[in-house]
This record gives sequence, structure tokens and C-alpha cells, in this order.
Amino acid sequence: MNETLSFVLDAVRAARAPAGVRTRIVAVDGAGGAGKSSLAAWLAGRLDAPVIHTDDFASWDDPVDWWPELIERALEPLAAGEPACYQPTSWRGEEKAPVVIGPGGTVLLEGVTALRRAFRPYCAFAIWVETPRERRLQRGLDRDGQQARGLWEQWMEAEDRYIELERPGSYADIVLPGDENLWV
Repeated sequence: MNETLSFVLDAVRAARAPAGVRTRIVAVDGAGGAGKSSLAAWLAGRLDAPVIHTDDFASWDDPVDWWPELIERALEPLAAGEPACYQPTSWRGEEKAPVVIGPGGTVLLEGVTALRRAFRPYCAFAIWVETPRERRLQRGLDRDGQQARGLWEQWMEAEDRYIELERPGSYADIVLPGDENLWV
């Protein structure tokens, strides 16, 4: 493991939940295709932590404005020492099983807008993954196919507005380069 990732693990382990929050929530934010999911999976394996994916609340039709449901069904319950319970979005028509995540310990909040202003009061630590736009788009198209280019371009416009309005990277405890394969 390299020095940067060792530092991140130590910093997350040392982070304390904000006053009144009973679960240490670690936000992993960045634009689509930045490498957030792979970083969160890497962290989850080393921290024995479950992951809440913002994609379980978002959709192609609603890329960024779904956030009140995540607060209601996940962040508020975990902060109060209760389990988070929610039904993930069905992205490709397949029904997903409901998600239940117990309180306490560390929970990762991964995905686009994980560092939005409304979520910050719940977060103990925040990571921003910065990756060039061209690389992010290529990763998305590699995963979803060229037929998804229009959807990806619309999605990226919504992300651009979120990033411009909320400047999430400036609130991160650490910014990691998502194009250097540090955790892959």
C-alpha cells in the first residue's frame, strides 16, 4: 500500500463523528467515472464498512436532486443510532433488494454529491476524487456502452452545476487523483 492510501486509512480511523451523530460517516465524492466506487470498495474492505451508494437514490432522470430521501432514509437514522433502510433505484429495470445498514462504526457514503452541503453535518471525514473529464467519460462509456453517450453528457452537465454551486472538493479532508490507479 502506498503512503497516500496509508495516510487516508489512518485519517479515517482517527476521524470522529460530529456531535450528535452516532455513526462515523465517510463521504467519497467526485464526478461520474472518477473512481469513487472502486475507492469506496477498497476502503470498505480495509475498514469492514458498509457502503451507501448515492446511485441507489439517483437516476438518469434525477442525477442530483434526490438528496432529501437519502437524508431521511439513511443519514438521519444512522445519526440517531437507528438502521438505514431504503429501496435502491432500478437503473436497468432489474429490481434490487432493499438495503438495511446498521448504525455505529464506519459507513461509507459514496457517489456523486456525497459531499453536498446538506450531507456535511453528518460526515466525519470527506474525500474528493479528482479525475480528468475525458477519462471519466471514457470510463462511463466503457461501462454503459456508446449508446449511453447522450445520457452521460446530460449527467455530466448536472454534475458540473453541482460542482460549481457547492464546490465539494474545497470541503474535502483530502483530494485524491482518480486517474493514477492508486487503489486499483
